Amino acid sequence: MIIRKKYLFYVLAITSSFISAAVTGIDSFVGGQSAFKYDPWAFAFSLFFIGAIVTLLISLILSIKHRGKSLGAKILDPSFKQVRMVQKSEMKYHLVAGLMNAINTVGYCAIVSAVQDPSVILSFSQIVILYLLLMESITEKDVPTLLEVQSSVIVAFGAILASISLTGEFQLLPILIVFLVVNPTWAIFSIYQRKLKIMKINNKPNDSINIRLWNLVFSCIFISVIVFLFDIFTNGGHLIAGFTAAINSYYFLLLALTMGTTFFAYVLYIRSLGMGKASVNNAIRASTIIFAIPFSILLLWLGVITEFSTDPVMLIIKVIGMIMIVMGIISFAVTVVKAYIFIEVKTGRSLRETMQKLWNIRGVSHVTITSGKNDFIVKVSTRTLMKGYERIIKKLDEIEEIKKYRWASVLKDWEKI
Repeated sequence: MIIRKKYLFYVLAITSSFISAAVTGIDSFVGGQSAFKYDPWAFAFSLFFIGAIVTLLISLILSIKHRGKSLGAKILDPSFKQVRMVQKSEMKYHLVAGLMNAINTVGYCAIVSAVQDPSVILSFSQIVILYLLLMESITEKDVPTLLEVQSSVIVAFGAILASISLTGEFQLLPILIVFLVVNPTWAIFSIYQRKLKIMKINNKPNDSINIRLWNLVFSCIFISVIVFLFDIFTNGGHLIAGFTAAINSYYFLLLALTMGTTFFAYVLYIRSLGMGKASVNNAIRASTIIFAIPFSILLLWLGVITEFSTDPVMLIIKVIGMIMIVMGIISFAVTVVKAYIFIEVKTGRSLRETMQKLWNIRGVSHVTITSGKNDFIVKVSTRTLMKGYERIIKKLDEIEEIKKYRWASVLKDWEKI
């Protein structure tokens, strides 16, 4: 089955958000159990420990071949063949992503354990979208456009309004943890997960299933070390408590359920990272707040949570926030413009130097040397057609090696699901 690439990106990102909302509900139930309610550190270790085991089992099942293709390639990611060892070229990215994921979890646990109602603090984690915009402007040559910045700000502050709770209280230390620990580590984690997804392994696209598997493995190692050191300095027993709870059959099943569900959410998220910017992905991911509503109602009905605000002012604020999220996501969806430029180079000119000059143009996402009439096919992605077109054409005119070129805008683009 094939689908337009633009639609596939949003289907993957929104589906991931929906599953993440379900995971949040499951986490609320699991985290409320007696073994974890007053020990978020043990909860964090248990999640990663069981998560690594469950993810490995799911990945092995998805490696089973059926009619020449693995189940994972048919169900989740066409690039997946089978479980493999980490390659040397991707090791540094896995180490950084794993460390950031572990530190992010530590920051989250610190907030949960320090604040009675963490939602009032954690709502500010949506500012990570702006962190990502800043990082992308530094690490990638495609500087965010004004439209991307505006849409991201709308989504970020809409998410804050939709998730904030008036029953909590503002505390300086937890807010500092969000801005200095939670947001930066998640931003770096997302950037490095994207780097892993777009890189080639043995001249083939990297797959999201192996990326998720090895991220869990490295995250589990790092969180074990962090909790162990924390226990030494505080004379605590969180690591042992987490391990003891994890091997308990009841808690094992609960942890396996939440991490098994999380696996699919993250695989879809990582795959969408390979198709769009991390900032745009996280802006769409903010829709989790909207999808969380029916799960919150279900948890209220089951008695997992006991309070659900019906204050008119509070409800209006949340609705305004949700509308802002939807508006921001729609503005992302309707403004992307892609094009191909077919280029002929003057006889005797260096293709390598010309390719480097083309690659240095902001907005260029792919450069290919071809045989035949055209020497280069350049792929362009921008969110402002006229401004982007004029800027790129001006840069092309400045390259003296180019004989002539032809611009062709992409009307529709399909990709296998």
